Amino acid sequence: MAEIAHRFVDTNGIRMHIAETGPAEGALVVLCHGFPESWYSWRHQLQALGDAGYHVVAPDQRGYGETDAPEPIEAYTQLHLVGDIIGLLDVLDAPTAVIAGHDWGAPVAWNTALWRPDRIRAVIGLSVPFTPRAPMRPTQLLDMLAGESFMYILYFQQPGVAEANLGADVRKSIRGFMYVASGDVDPSEITWGQRGRDATMTDHFVDPKVLPSWLTDADVDFYTGEFERVGFRGGLNWYRNIDRTWELTAAWSGAVVTPPALFIAGTRDGVIAMNPSAVDRLPTVVPNLRRTVMLEGCGHWTQQERPDDVNAALLEFLASLG
Repeated sequence: MAEIAHRFVDTNGIRMHIAETGPAEGALVVLCHGFPESWYSWRHQLQALGDAGYHVVAPDQRGYGETDAPEPIEAYTQLHLVGDIIGLLDVLDAPTAVIAGHDWGAPVAWNTALWRPDRIRAVIGLSVPFTPRAPMRPTQLLDMLAGESFMYILYFQQPGVAEANLGADVRKSIRGFMYVASGDVDPSEITWGQRGRDATMTDHFVDPKVLPSWLTDADVDFYTGEFERVGFRGGLNWYRNIDRTWELTAAWSGAVVTPPALFIAGTRDGVIAMNPSAVDRLPTVVPNLRRTVMLEGCGHWTQQERPDDVNAALLEFLASLG
């Protein structure tokens, strides 16, 4: 059984913590986590892919865990985040890699494949499909779509507000966030879109009496410890750069992702529910999409809720690359 090792590397001006497994000579697979998560989100995949002979690396991304969290908000654009990954490949002496990303890690994966197809053999997106650059600023578009309703991405824009809300009781925030976005939540408990702009993020959380089977007390302990130590600001700064990234990426307007691709999501994922047509459009904007896997009853935490199904899809796709 492959053991998970931990070390630090210097990339793109920051010190990055990585979890690593599998043989050094194996084909490199980089796993990018989302919010509010860490390398630990890929614990099941690190083991399975490492045992299959792949060199697997899951970083704490910029602003998370033991990786540096630069102070300026503007240091968290997608260009910075993609640069971190390319710098990681350089440190690992890897000419190319397969990149996978879940939640916020998915845009990092898609954009790395979009901007540096010379370094990316293939791309795997979980939960968040690739969407082309919007015709207007993302916050402007979200403001129009939300109307008077609470919209968490807009709520996250004001520095300090969400940090205080989520950080008031980190354990309760982690439990509530993980449960309410999972496939296990009762639909009657979900209040997204039912509250006004004066609501807070934690107003929408549900603290379960019993954790879902895929989430243990030890898992909650790990995430709680990470965010009690470093806070939520680094991860929230990713949201605060959506307009800045939009401004900086006009040159890629209309560009498509060309490397071979796989997409995996749950049928009960709220991200998919917000924009179901994005999955239907994927073959147009990702022309080498090999397969879309929709996991029945799975929620947002794809690779944690359904590790066996996700591992099987990943291994099949990786094997197909030769």
